[in-house]
Amino acid sequence: MDAKATARKILDESLVGTMATVKGNKPFSRYMTFFNEDFTLYTATSKQTDKVEELEANPNTHILIGYNGEGYDDAFLEIMGTVKISDDESLREKVWNEHMKPWFSGPDDPDLIILKVTPESMRLMNKKGQPPQDIQIT
Repeated sequence: MDAKATARKILDESLVGTMATVKGNKPFSRYMTFFNEDFTLYTATSKQTDKVEELEANPNTHILIGYNGEGYDDAFLEIMGTVKISDDESLREKVWNEHMKPWFSGPDDPDLIILKVTPESMRLMNKKGQPPQDIQIT
């Protein structure tokens, strides 16, 4: 499997990753649940979170996703990208799932927004001892 196919597999099979934002020139990371369409990632959050304020000031993010095993030979992705904050109804419907019920009343909850991550660069890491591989997204 080539690097791009491996990256697609990781994005399709790994739903949880870390997402970093910047506040006051310091990084802040948190676990997020991601959904993807091709190489664009989406994650749901509340308008009331610190990350929204941080992303409004600086839309750059760094995501780690795919590290699911014991740490040996676990391929994962490093993704650098920019985030667009959206309250688009069709996007909220698309991303909505029942696991969000503890936080939101439904896809029409006024606090629910979607963070759309457009990758600028992506690297496949730790694939069976191989050096990092840049993924051509386009």
